Amino acid sequence: MGIATDIILVVLAAFFCGLLMQRLRQPLILGYILAGVILGPHTGGLTIKEIHEIELLAEIGVGLLLFALGLEFSHNDLKPVKWVALIGTVLQLTLTIALGIGIGRLMGWDHKTCIWFGALISLSSTMVLLKTLMNQGWLGTLSSKVMIGMLIVQDLAVVPMMIILPLMNDPAAGMTSLGQAAVKAALFLTCMFVLGIKLLPWLMRQIAKLGSRELFLLAIIAIGLGIGYITYLVGLSFALGAFIAGMVLNESDYGHQALSDIIPLRDVFGLLFFASVGMLLDPGFLFRNLGTVLLLVLLVSLGKGCIFASIAWLFRYGNVIPLAVGLGLFQVGEFSFVLARIGLSTGSISMDLYNMVLTTAVVTMILTPLVSGQTSRLYAIKKKWFQKEALESINFPDEGFEHHVVIAGGGRVGLQIATSLHRLGISFVIVELDQRRIEQAKLAGYAVIYGDASHEIVLNAASIATASLLVVTIPGMVESQAIVGHARKINSTLPMVARLSDPDFLDVFNELAVTDLVYPELEAGLEMTRQALLVLNVPVTEIHRQTESLRREYYSSRINQESSYQTLAQFRGAEQQFDLEWLALPADSSLLDRTIGESEIRKRTGASVVGVLRGGRLEPNPGPQYRFQEKDQVALIGSGKARDAFRTRFVFPEPVPEPRSGEQVAQVALDSA
Repeated sequence: MGIATDIILVVLAAFFCGLLMQRLRQPLILGYILAGVILGPHTGGLTIKEIHEIELLAEIGVGLLLFALGLEFSHNDLKPVKWVALIGTVLQLTLTIALGIGIGRLMGWDHKTCIWFGALISLSSTMVLLKTLMNQGWLGTLSSKVMIGMLIVQDLAVVPMMIILPLMNDPAAGMTSLGQAAVKAALFLTCMFVLGIKLLPWLMRQIAKLGSRELFLLAIIAIGLGIGYITYLVGLSFALGAFIAGMVLNESDYGHQALSDIIPLRDVFGLLFFASVGMLLDPGFLFRNLGTVLLLVLLVSLGKGCIFASIAWLFRYGNVIPLAVGLGLFQVGEFSFVLARIGLSTGSISMDLYNMVLTTAVVTMILTPLVSGQTSRLYAIKKKWFQKEALESINFPDEGFEHHVVIAGGGRVGLQIATSLHRLGISFVIVELDQRRIEQAKLAGYAVIYGDASHEIVLNAASIATASLLVVTIPGMVESQAIVGHARKINSTLPMVARLSDPDFLDVFNELAVTDLVYPELEAGLEMTRQALLVLNVPVTEIHRQTESLRREYYSSRINQESSYQTLAQFRGAEQQFDLEWLALPADSSLLDRTIGESEIRKRTGASVVGVLRGGRLEPNPGPQYRFQEKDQVALIGSGKARDAFRTRFVFPEPVPEPRSGEQVAQVALDSA
């Protein structure tokens, strides 16, 4: 079966290795890389035969990942980081090349090899970082924008590196080629942003009008990969073109649908990329040169991490951002493979250096998810040592907060809660890491702190000690557990409401004394049950009774509910026994233009009017002087017999017989005789 057999082997191996990593609570991409190592040409056993074809498919994965990233990020998202991306990345590349030259001198290499080594380690991995950020839930934060902005400029820098490095002995020819590449890049980018913003949205509208889901998906793939290929033809990076296509398409009304459709395909081809990275690793070479490889990994990782962190700090990014950038971009990237092959083919570097750089790059890629995952822990230690660093707070009152609500997480759920509290005049503060959500809260005028709520210093900044309630809307169990644990240390009697992402974690919340839990999947299921029973014409009171019974059974069997929850359940049950019913008054109702007192509703029917909905506005408990109008929605309580009497008398009145003359009465009498 050729390439088909290889793909099947890669997918199966990646599945089992990914399952192993999931059990070990490690990132899935480590499992994909492990699958590549197992199936690679250096380990024996089952071996992939068409490695080059797998690598070509992996390039599609890189393009799709960058295309999906562009669909999530508009050019407006990158504006806040433009200076650190444009200027900071150039500085980073220069400093990292200098670091590589220094390491090369330490290893005893010649000057030309040192320069090549510095250039090879100066690039970081876009693919590994993006997948890591997605798994950690950091995509969209300010630190992720800084990293992505710098990676984009690095991808642009690959082109001049590919031209200049092989031609170091002929600077004139190198400058000519570099000038031509710069002109091509400028023309292409201008055409994409000028013509693409007009053409692509129009094209997607025409395709969407056809109503074919398959054609829509094919159009998305064609746009992303097609523009990437055009970018490749003009001498730029294929992945960069796909990213730009995604950013342009993001400005249309179809960006979100395009992103949801492309994600499964992106993940499958991304799997092939990480497996292809694992195939490059030669365990034999690694063990034979273990000391040298470990030394290079240590020097490169520490050096690059410090350079990236220092540049972020130099451009006035504070709090966790320098640490996150340093721990996220320390690895050697996939474009280093491309540069290394060019160096090998032109005789600029030796096979030993090629293998050394390759092995170092793969090891640093493997370490990235593990090292980046320590950002929160290291930042917590840093905050203990340096307490004077101020957290960014927005819309804070001068007098501070007291008896307020702390909302951990400013996503859709958190902002809904904040909106309700704002309307009720209850003071609150939101703690959030995502810069987009912070901007939304800022525009709404809500008090918000930029920080990670799982850190004690951040909770102190939110005045958790004097708060009246903590609401945890973050779905991640690890983060929720840390938030609740730190909050309990600071304020042991603080009431808490938490979001339950998985019923398996109920025992954990019980141990933390959090019993006010909301399980979104359960609530969604109950609401869908209500809608289904309404369609089946099940009485409203019975629907309420059934759904509330399901909720009570679910929680009571799993949580040691406090008396407050049981009381609330009793209130709900009692509310259902009132048998409240809404009725619309027709145009011929005898209630129109009459007051409640004049109609004597209670006396004539036994039912009571407890509310009237008119023009979208509710009038609760209307008095006897309230006058009815056409199309009023009347809320009644009472027995079924009483409500039937109201319907008969006021909603569907029986026709009144017309008065008869004496002759008519006599005729009726004769007929009856």
